[in-house]
Amino acid sequence: MMMTSQITIEVMNTTSEHVHELEVLQRIVFPTLTDDELFTAEKYLNHLKLFPEGQFVAMATIDGQKKVVGSTSTYRADFDFDDYQHTFLEAIAHGWLSNHNSNGEWLYGVDISVHPDLRRKGVGSRLYDARKALVKRLNLRGEIAGGMIPGYEHYKAKMSVETYIEKVVAGEIMGRTLPMQLKNGFKVRGILYDHITDPRADNTATLLVRGNPHYRPG
Repeated sequence: MMMTSQITIEVMNTTSEHVHELEVLQRIVFPTLTDDELFTAEKYLNHLKLFPEGQFVAMATIDGQKKVVGSTSTYRADFDFDDYQHTFLEAIAHGWLSNHNSNGEWLYGVDISVHPDLRRKGVGSRLYDARKALVKRLNLRGEIAGGMIPGYEHYKAKMSVETYIEKVVAGEIMGRTLPMQLKNGFKVRGILYDHITDPRADNTATLLVRGNPHYRPG
């Protein structure tokens, strides 16, 4: 993707027209994941059948041409915070999101993907905003996500992953994605071990939670 000065970003609900570009984007954004952990066009279509309002795509208009440059996939779920260890494959039902519960009280955000050429340009925040608006509209308790920890590989020899996360949260280390997630209102509620295929962080992820301040019980 060639960068130019004339770029307009629009976030909208994903449609079937986007799924093939999204499949390509997955492999660009998540190079460490296995085939089972990556979404295919067929799996994206299943997400749209189950929960269309929970799927979002970021489109960039670059010199008059529209391209998919980001996305987020979600489903509704109930969640046990007293027993929160789980794998990414369990969270995504091997990619199909068939564990979607139409009455679930939480929105589970299974990914945020942004093309490397458009990182740090607000695309991720726009996708998080779309999820926040959906949570408010559906009156859910909030959002849950397992966050990958790129950047830890530079500190592996110096500290444990637990210490690294603590220092990023405290602002003592500038991580790659976690600071942006914290800026968007997420809090680290735990650490997910053997969660996702990411040798950079010993397959570890953060358990991220963003509550809905507008939630109305009942």
